[in-house]
Amino acid sequence: MTDVSNAAVLHQVEQQLNQVILGKPQQIRLALTCLLAGGHLLLEDMPGMGKTTLAHALAQSLGLSYRRVQFTSDLLPADLTGFNLFDARTQEFRFQSGPVFSQVLLADEINRASPKTQSALLEAMEEHQVSIDGATRELPAPFFVIATQNPQNYSGTNALPESQLDRFMLRLSLGFPDRAAELQLLQQQAGRSAALQAILNPLTLVELQQAVDAIHCSEPLLLYVLDLVSNSRSRQDMQALSPRAAKALVRAGRAYALICGRSFVTADDIRHIFPAVAEHRLHPGGHAGETNASTLLLQQTPCQI
Repeated sequence: MTDVSNAAVLHQVEQQLNQVILGKPQQIRLALTCLLAGGHLLLEDMPGMGKTTLAHALAQSLGLSYRRVQFTSDLLPADLTGFNLFDARTQEFRFQSGPVFSQVLLADEINRASPKTQSALLEAMEEHQVSIDGATRELPAPFFVIATQNPQNYSGTNALPESQLDRFMLRLSLGFPDRAAELQLLQQQAGRSAALQAILNPLTLVELQQAVDAIHCSEPLLLYVLDLVSNSRSRQDMQALSPRAAKALVRAGRAYALICGRSFVTADDIRHIFPAVAEHRLHPGGHAGETNASTLLLQQTPCQI
């Protein structure tokens, strides 16, 4: 597909999602950016803000298989990955796959699970595979984790370790809807995610991800990304951005440009996505929606483009 046709079909996806999540077009664009870039998405907000609805709507609109797991303190790794079950009739072990064997896994309230269960998810996110009883099993492709979490000051939550936060390409907060959107919600004019049509399919999504690879990112823009990363490493008031974060920023910038219908990344693209890509890495204990560290870096890193 051409850049124009790519942008057109992605605009259809955005329009459909905007009928479900009212008044949040930028958050929807960033969420779609994350999945197009092949990253995992972390949605942090208080309960009842539409995090689960957005995750389900994304999976449906992209035509992907979807499973939801409610993370709790007693959730075991096997509840997530699956286990070998002994079949008395055949006298053999049979593998019973867990919900992680889906194209979109919604890890609901991920920060209520134990560190042991979170580490099981970490392998799936990084390697797109799981190890069970010494055997390695590949996950479906494409594979995305969309995780939701409550703010850390809520009871029963465990802070995600920095190593797992770094695996999420973007972290977003939906925030409260504006008055007009909430009135429309109360009038029940918003579309239901159950009625959504699959605008894309896995094959088309893979083609779009390949189109992301073809988006041009100039050397001066790459140097700007390196300046942002380097400046974070010279400061004592924030965590340093890793090479993985730099790669995520460039990859997400390409996906954002594709959605905008361009064949090249601009400095504005990088600035638009930078808080969502960087803030949870710069300030792991901060809440989604806070952009103090990322805003400071943007202000203090000149762009020569």
